[in-house]
Parts: sequence; structure tokens; C-alpha cells
Amino acid sequence: MTNLPPRSLITRLGIPPTLAWGYLGLLLFMIGDGVESGYLSPYLIDEGISESRVALLFTVYGIAAAIAAWLSGVLSDLWGPRRVMWTGLGIWGVFQLVFLVAAIPATSYPLMMLGYGLRGLGYPLFAYGFLVWIAGVAPRARLSTAMGWFWFAFTGGLPTLGSLVASGLIPQIGAYATLWAALALVLVGGLIALLLVRDERGAKRVPAEGEKPLATLVGSVTILWRNPRVGVGSLVRVINTASQFGFFVIMPIHFTRTVGFSLTQWLHLLSAMFATNIFANLLCGMIGDRLGWRHTIAWVGGAGCTLSTLLLFYVPDAAGANFPLALVVAAFYGATLAGYVPVSALMPSLEPKHKGQALAALNLGAGASTFVGPAVVAAFVGPLGVEGVVWIFAGMYALSTVLALFLKLPDDAGRGEEAAAAGARPGTASTASAPA
Repeated sequence: MTNLPPRSLITRLGIPPTLAWGYLGLLLFMIGDGVESGYLSPYLIDEGISESRVALLFTVYGIAAAIAAWLSGVLSDLWGPRRVMWTGLGIWGVFQLVFLVAAIPATSYPLMMLGYGLRGLGYPLFAYGFLVWIAGVAPRARLSTAMGWFWFAFTGGLPTLGSLVASGLIPQIGAYATLWAALALVLVGGLIALLLVRDERGAKRVPAEGEKPLATLVGSVTILWRNPRVGVGSLVRVINTASQFGFFVIMPIHFTRTVGFSLTQWLHLLSAMFATNIFANLLCGMIGDRLGWRHTIAWVGGAGCTLSTLLLFYVPDAAGANFPLALVVAAFYGATLAGYVPVSALMPSLEPKHKGQALAALNLGAGASTFVGPAVVAAFVGPLGVEGVVWIFAGMYALSTVLALFLKLPDDAGRGEEAAAAGARPGTASTASAPA
């Protein structure tokens, strides 16, 4: 700490000075990526695409994002983080153009599958490539703080500020033009990060704790059954945000067409939901260090989300378009999603000899949630309706409560890890978490 230059406020905040522009670029990129999150589903339905087809489209997008999330670390090891980020930015821009120039004007569902589905490869490569870059640059003593700022920028953009941007632009320029504005934000953010960050380590391979890239890639899958607790932890991570991505498909429609809110009001609810989540991430990290990682995941995350998911449906359904009341339950839902934050600290501790593989398995679970949620909607919204889908998500959270209680640390490392957790600085557990 004494070696940090006192003249630099950025350094004092825990942001690596050479990467400072990258954080700003990431925030703008994720704002652009998050613009559509609150309204794309009803917009496509208004364009004549059926609800089940929209859900399937989101599912394909999620599968692509899951694959990219899983591969981002290994590709950063092979190519260097900067090249991975360029690849992510290029994929996002090219396939967004396909989506906007060809698919939407022609109302072509196959082109939507091509453009929007493959665009899902873009943001994980860009964002998680930068995450690897941070890991290779930040001093060990300030690494957790640097990672915390990463997640602040990530979740601040998707969907929090992204939804606010959409709520402001749609009444002024329309829904279709707002998608073009999203492309502009992504390009500006990506170019800021990649052109203004001069740190040379971004062009170098970043080995993952001595493990060869292909070994880490294969091991990140085989570890799911080699160490069943890691497999369970990955499943818990899937459940964590599955409802979030499923709700992006059905809740805009439910809140605007059944409950009676305007699209702008729904976007404001979405922004409040995840603004609460940002700060709850930090709080749940502190709670996890004191209450214990497993118990925080089980009771704050699993049990809390079981309740908040049901309240998010039933309170507005009963009270109608009561915005203050809906705001409360939306914020409660966003806060309970953060209860899963300590799973990121727990996962590498479950496999201390292969932490890289355990973290890859964690990323696999995080990526899988982006298509599991829409897949649940696509499969069950027809026969069961929105209410039935909500109960499925609530049941998944209840299952995760039970699963989390079995995620005990290895006997030979348990006491040491628990002691480390108890003595950790506030927020340590949260900084490595995927955004809820």
C-alpha cells in the first residue's frame, strides 16, 4: 500500500492505472449490450414473432454466451486478453448489423437466429477477456478490489444503466433506432478499452496457474464429476441467474400487458432491480465472510430467491399497476439474487489443487444460466403460463437451498479456508462473483 503513488486517485481506489480506460470502456460496452434487455422480447412479438419463438431465440443466444464464457479464459491464455476482446467486439458488431440490417426489416426468423443468436458470443469474450487482463496486471494485494470494480462496471451496464438508456431513448427515437444506439455504445466502449489501454500484458498469454490451456479446457468439464461438489456448485450457479434471463423474456410482456405498466415504467423497475443488486453484491460478500459461505448461499440466496421470485409475480398481479409496491418487490428480488455471491469464493476452495478448472466450471455454470432460463420459458410458458414458469423457477431456488448446504469444504483445507474467509477484507467474496 505504501508503494502506491499518492498522487493517483485511481490507484487509491484500487483500479490498476494502466487499465483505467478499460473499465470505462467496459461500462459503456455493457450499457450498450444491456439496452435491449428490458424490451426486446415484446418488441419482437409486436413485429409478429411468436412468444415461444422469441424464447427459443433467447435460448440460442444464451447457448452462444455460455460457450463464449467457458472459452474466454482459455483463449486469453492462447492469444492474450487483448485479442480475445477484439474478437468479442468484432463478433458483437458484425452480427448486430446482420440483426438490424437484414433480420428485423425482413422479419426473417432464420436471420434473427443467425444475427442475434451468434451475437451472444460477443460480450463474454470482450468482458471476460478484460477480466483475465485485470488478473494479470493488478497487484496481488489489490486484486480483489480491482475485480470488484470490474463487476461494478459489468452489472452497472447490464442491465441497470442499459435499461435506463432504453427508457429514455425509446419515447424519443423509437425501439428500432434504440437498437442502433446500442450498437454505437458498444463500439465506442470497445474502442475506448482497446485503443486507450496501453498495457503490454494484454498482448501476452496469461497462464492459468501453470496449467496448459487445453488441459484446463478439458479439466473444466471432467471436474464436474471428478469432484461432485464442484458439479453441484456449478449447478447452483446455473440456478442463480436462470430466472433473471428467463424473466427478460416473459416479464416485460406480463408487466406491460397483464399488470398494466407502461414500457417505461417496466424499464425503471428493471433498473431499480439491478441497481439494488449491485450494492447487495458487496453486502452479501461481507455477510458471507461472517455468516459463512454455504449458509449465505443457502438462506440469503436460495431461500430468499424462492420467496422473492413468487412475490415478484403475485404482488403486482394482485395489486395491479402500483408502481411503489412493484418497486419494493423488484428491489427485493434483485437483492436476493446477490445471496449467491459467495459461490465464487467457495468453488475454487472445493478444488484447491485445480482452482483454474474450478473457476472454469463456475463460468460454465454462469454461461449456462443464460440459456437455461429462456429454455424453461420456451418449454413451459405455453402449457403452464407465466404463473407456472414462476413456480418452476421458485422450485429451482428451493432445490439450490438444499444443494448449497452440501457444499462443504474439503476436510484437509476446510479449517484453513474458513479461517481465511473469517479474516478476509469485507467484500472479498463478492469480487470474483458473476453478476447476478
